[in-house]
Amino acid sequence: MYIIVTGAAGFIGSNIVKVLSERAEYDVLAVDDLQQGDKFSNLVDCDVADYMEKDEFLRELNGGALDGEIAAILHQGACSDTTETDGRYMMQNNYRYSRELFEYCVSEEVPLIYASSAAVYGASKRFREDRASEAPLNVYGYSKFLFDQYVRHQWVDRSAQIVGLRYFNVYGVREQHKGRMASVAFHFFNQYQAQGKVKLFVGTGGYGNGQQVRDFVSVEDAVQVNLYFLDHPGESGIFNVGTGAAQSFNDVAVATVNACRLHEGHDPLALEDLQRNGIIEYINFPPELEGKYQSYTQADISALRSAGYAEPFLTVEEGVTRYVGQLYERRSARYQV
Repeated sequence: MYIIVTGAAGFIGSNIVKVLSERAEYDVLAVDDLQQGDKFSNLVDCDVADYMEKDEFLRELNGGALDGEIAAILHQGACSDTTETDGRYMMQNNYRYSRELFEYCVSEEVPLIYASSAAVYGASKRFREDRASEAPLNVYGYSKFLFDQYVRHQWVDRSAQIVGLRYFNVYGVREQHKGRMASVAFHFFNQYQAQGKVKLFVGTGGYGNGQQVRDFVSVEDAVQVNLYFLDHPGESGIFNVGTGAAQSFNDVAVATVNACRLHEGHDPLALEDLQRNGIIEYINFPPELEGKYQSYTQADISALRSAGYAEPFLTVEEGVTRYVGQLYERRSARYQV
């Protein structure tokens, strides 16, 4: 029996594949689109039973070739570029593809755990899994919102576990291929390595410089939530995946710089010292993001807790420090090859 992971070479997907391969109790069928070929590196240290391109996989699925062979589908694949303006591509890739997987899972009684997004909330100040909180600001958020709505409308017809996971701002290893869509922790690390300083946006939406706040969640925690539901097939629903405690972009910058300073043998510095020394600086807000930017997010995780997930989440200070250490380890390993 296979566990299918779509988006397997992507950020969250590859981290899931890595943990599943270490558990050694599943044959993992990795599904992705490797047109961006360098994503393969995310799977080099993972053991998978087979690989399929996403369109090939859908053909095999609809043709019945995998009937009776699938234990569960963890659907992480999507276009996650929040600045993508091609709505037809976004809806085909994120919405229609997800619908076909959903319909197969219902017909074959296969559990489906899929990636939704906090982008469904848009500029809302309330982040609870209900229709009143949802108002996406871009077509990416809309594609995720529409699929969540479809799942809700089909809810009474489900024949197996269906779980939607609304990821907030996820950061961690295996995101290097995402380019500008990688986490701010990743960008801060690379800016500091290259220039000895990091750049944040000036204040927006009533927030001061760098004081915009998001719910930053480690990919380690996001993976553990996926595995919790995989191990508890009686739990279904749409759930936020965040820490439940928003922190500022300044917090992420301070944590990143001080983790780097630690590796350099230097003492940590407070925010005010980093600002005064020009290590943290603020740049103009991009005009193209006006009206499309979430200055505040904070997951309401009461539904997740009610579903039985009781593990604590890493804070920015804990998670970013660990992440920076992993980035240094990976850099050192490349230099030793």
